[in-house]
Amino acid sequence: MKHYDCIAIGTGSAMNVVQGLLSRDPEAKIAVVDKDEPGGICLTRACIPSKLLVYPAEVVRYLEEAGAQGIHVNVQKIDFQYIMDSMRSFVSETSQSIKQSLKDSQGVDYYQEAAQFTGPYTLRMDKEEIKGDMILLCSGSRPAVPDIPGLNETDYLTSDTLLNLKELPGSLLILGGGYVAAEYGHFFSAMGSRVTILGRNPQFLPGEEPEVSAVARRKMSEKMDILTNHEVIGIRPKNEHSTLALVRDRKAGREKEIEAGKILGAAGRASNADILRTDRAGIKTDSRGWLVVDEHLETSVKNVWGFGDATGRHLFKHVANYESRVVYANAVLKESMSIDYHAVPHGIFTCPEIAAVGMKESEAVEAFGTDGVAIGFSLFADTARGVAMGARDCFVKIIVQEAEDKIVGAHIIVPQATILIQEVINLMYTKSQSTRPVLQGMHIHPSLSEVVEGAFNNLMSLGDYQHMLKDMFPER
Repeated sequence: MKHYDCIAIGTGSAMNVVQGLLSRDPEAKIAVVDKDEPGGICLTRACIPSKLLVYPAEVVRYLEEAGAQGIHVNVQKIDFQYIMDSMRSFVSETSQSIKQSLKDSQGVDYYQEAAQFTGPYTLRMDKEEIKGDMILLCSGSRPAVPDIPGLNETDYLTSDTLLNLKELPGSLLILGGGYVAAEYGHFFSAMGSRVTILGRNPQFLPGEEPEVSAVARRKMSEKMDILTNHEVIGIRPKNEHSTLALVRDRKAGREKEIEAGKILGAAGRASNADILRTDRAGIKTDSRGWLVVDEHLETSVKNVWGFGDATGRHLFKHVANYESRVVYANAVLKESMSIDYHAVPHGIFTCPEIAAVGMKESEAVEAFGTDGVAIGFSLFADTARGVAMGARDCFVKIIVQEAEDKIVGAHIIVPQATILIQEVINLMYTKSQSTRPVLQGMHIHPSLSEVVEGAFNNLMSLGDYQHMLKDMFPER
């Protein structure tokens, strides 16, 4: 049995710790184990491929809307196969580069095999068993498959398998109303598919502020059908080219059938801990199978560390990279660094884009009370740049803990929202998290960033904000 100083499960953000360990101790013996192509889920099946697909969709939407600016163009052809092949080529080339780097790394044994724990600190591959003093569990996650009668008898898609598509589906039914559903609904509808998004939650994009979701639904419904508070109760084939889904309105109880050429399951993610058989090593998981870790990201077994998707906390690559720094500090440098999730940002690459960081309004009220929260709000339509872009209804919302003048959350919906929110994210990582730098700094005029400044200049009480919303967002 080979013995290693460190065994890393997964080739995503765990590699940050591996590289740091080797830089500190070039003589360290490390095993890297990953049954999939190297690079982690972000590169091979999630963030990178999806954003490579979403950008062409963004271009299509810009061209479609150019007529409002007096620019009349026609999209003569969308080469779906070229777009998919370009995405696959980039992912494959990048992954192969990582694979070669792993093979060439001194002190690293790379196992592209499935592994399972056989006991504490011990894993078995097909023909070999290895043991490690330190284990990094950055094993990612996989698409959760909804339990729907008849689904397994269809050739349904997941966010993994759709990346292999060679032909554009004529119609697509997406099961789920979250981030993945929204982004792929945007992509496939821009490519020319007839898209229906169907979510069980009464709110489209339930992780977002209700007014953000209302604008997103309003805008995206111009390009696709979005059904909320609906569930699929059965699926059956209609013919070799299409499938029928029997769906029920969860409020009214009415049922109807939806026909689709393809079905995409986008109902969340599931843990990979069961594949690794972490139970054999005494590593605890929660009721949903995610790794249980403490504030230092150590599991229930000493010197076994869990981070990234494996914990089920924040399934974003930038969070996994941050967590890898925490693990490096604790596991390698032997410091005592605790995780801090007070300002976790995320973006949804739809049309328009959505970005958020920190608390939602309801979370802030729960933490600080109704009188302790101030809301800043500004519409993009109130600026020349916003008018030029046709950014009707798009806005910035800022959440402030009033007593300490402390920014605790921000929510933006507009093209380029993921860029604009970075100004707020950076302030939330300062010691004071104060609003003053935004108010005292100059913002280029006219630009979209003025709307961020405008929200900070327009702080109001929670009651005044709720009153303002009644006419603007009756569906909220």
